[in-house]
Amino acid sequence: MRILKPTAENIALAGRALVSGQLVAMPTETVYGLAANAFDEVAVARVFEAKRRPNFDPLIVHIAEVEEAGRVVSSIPPAARELMAALWPGPLTLILPKREELPDLVTSGLPSVAIRLPASDLARALIRAAGLPLAAPSANPFGYLSPTTAEHVASMLGERVDYILDGGPCPIGVESTVLDMTGKVPLVLRPGGMAVEDIAAVVGRVDIFDRAVAKPTSPGQLASHYAPHTPLHLVEAGCLGKARPRAGAVALCFDSASLKVLSSSRPGLFAHLVCLSESGNSLEAAAHLFSLLHDLDKGGWPEIWAERLPEEGLGRAVNDRLWKASKK
Repeated sequence: MRILKPTAENIALAGRALVSGQLVAMPTETVYGLAANAFDEVAVARVFEAKRRPNFDPLIVHIAEVEEAGRVVSSIPPAARELMAALWPGPLTLILPKREELPDLVTSGLPSVAIRLPASDLARALIRAAGLPLAAPSANPFGYLSPTTAEHVASMLGERVDYILDGGPCPIGVESTVLDMTGKVPLVLRPGGMAVEDIAAVVGRVDIFDRAVAKPTSPGQLASHYAPHTPLHLVEAGCLGKARPRAGAVALCFDSASLKVLSSSRPGLFAHLVCLSESGNSLEAAAHLFSLLHDLDKGGWPEIWAERLPEEGLGRAVNDRLWKASKK
């Protein structure tokens, strides 16, 4: 495993590695992804092996230009084209009918493929250097916290990845929103870095799917996912003061106002208090979520108690990740 600085020479090196069937962890605006040539079944199998990921959980294919969608997608409905024009590049994954040439391992045997065009200049540069669509789930062991820095990837995957392209911290910090475009009404399968409100502004009505499903049709749909090793409990906003934590537990508040109320109303209930966003900004909370959970998971706390965010904007994505972490 080598960590590479984002120089032109190293990007070219990483691109050649992908062509030869190796794995490269790449930064995106959401989280770091573990990339492989989407058309190389052996390389894709290495991704599943490196992550210890069940092969019934489909992968997201990343492209560098809108025009490249046709390499993996068999048809694009008008509404999907409108979303591509308005919201790509960005943290939005679209589910569309797949081309037969794309290995079934990428899509877990489904007739559709998850595809996105990341906003990260470095990620797109790597895709162009490889000259290939890249299958790239989050670069972490399956079910564990997603990585938002190169150091997270190195500590979790180590020698299971060939190269890590270090692009610094991911600015959004939660995975992309996954939107199924194969039905009559666009359906959110996973809340994420693209707010549902922004999608609805382009296409109108958008439905949201029940996230607790037995058979995933999208990355990130399993009930238990994105979890730290430390037990995490999720409560409604403003209800941390009603919790019954173990001695030495830590509380994860949404903002400084919630933290102050908890510290004054129930002093000593928790051994440590932290908040996702001082100002109560859901975008800032999303960006801090995984990094903060990584830090708390290393702190030796017996439990983490977290409160839900308002169910709007990126608050939906943060709540989704916390809910799944609490199911482990």
